Amino acid sequence: MNSSVAQFLASPHSTAFSFEILPPVRGRSIQSAYANIEPLMRFAPAYINITTHRNEVSYHPAPSGGFVEVSNRRRPGTVAVAAALRERYKVPTVPHLICGHFSRNEIEDQLIDLSYLGITDLVVLRGDRPKDSHVFTTHERGHSHAAQLARQVCDFNRGHMADGVEAEPPAVPFTFGVAGYPEKHEEAMNLTTDLMYLKEKVDAGASYIVTQMFYDNAKFFNFVDRCRALGITVPIIPGLKPLTSLRQLSMLPHIFHIDLPEPLARELQKCTTDARVKEVGIEWGVAQAAELRNHNVPSIHFYAMHAVESVARIASRIY
Repeated sequence: MNSSVAQFLASPHSTAFSFEILPPVRGRSIQSAYANIEPLMRFAPAYINITTHRNEVSYHPAPSGGFVEVSNRRRPGTVAVAAALRERYKVPTVPHLICGHFSRNEIEDQLIDLSYLGITDLVVLRGDRPKDSHVFTTHERGHSHAAQLARQVCDFNRGHMADGVEAEPPAVPFTFGVAGYPEKHEEAMNLTTDLMYLKEKVDAGASYIVTQMFYDNAKFFNFVDRCRALGITVPIIPGLKPLTSLRQLSMLPHIFHIDLPEPLARELQKCTTDARVKEVGIEWGVAQAAELRNHNVPSIHFYAMHAVESVARIASRIY
């Protein structure tokens, strides 16, 4: 049995099924997460990813006048959810580790907790910008790029702590994947420079790449070819998100800087209800997944947030 998701992805196997979820909103029970993913467990996921997000900042009137900054997380619990799902379903869980607003010491604390729990699979990400900013900001003692965070994880594996102290290396080292963007990251000047940054993340220790959502498989295949030409040899996992609502038709291209291919756009332009978009999204997702599986990709990773039923219907026709 393979001991990590990275080893599994690099081993001979048929195209696996995996998916990603959000932790419950603050104050909601873990039962909501169980109920949300239950329909997907019958497809024997090879692993489950759990997202995390940076703190949200708001300003409240202070008793002495002026305003006080209040920081909170709308969806805390990524580490706890990863541990709970692994215990309940006996499936590898992969929490996201982000630069966000965290200091190196706070990131190290997360690594220590995960190591204690025996959760040593990660996806290492820079994370999103603050909602009220067009520029990514981080803790003054944190990281600005995922490659820096990747190096900290590798340092931790060697027992090099954030404060410069040498410690006993963890019994089981962390392995991790990083994000790739078939249509380039929104902040990259072009795809060529974006691929250079991706190679830096792989060179920093990443064992595989999971892509941002895309709706044109030709762009994914071109992305893989360009990665290989640059000497990136790790497994590359396509990420798919079924369309489920009219709102997404403008929201997803705007937020994620992706294009909807013409044949899909033509069908979506005929849609007048969310229900119809959902059906088109399922059919397009089935076609995408079938072609990707025919190309023997290591895994198809579904962004299941708010789309569990659609993912289940696609998986029932592919796996």
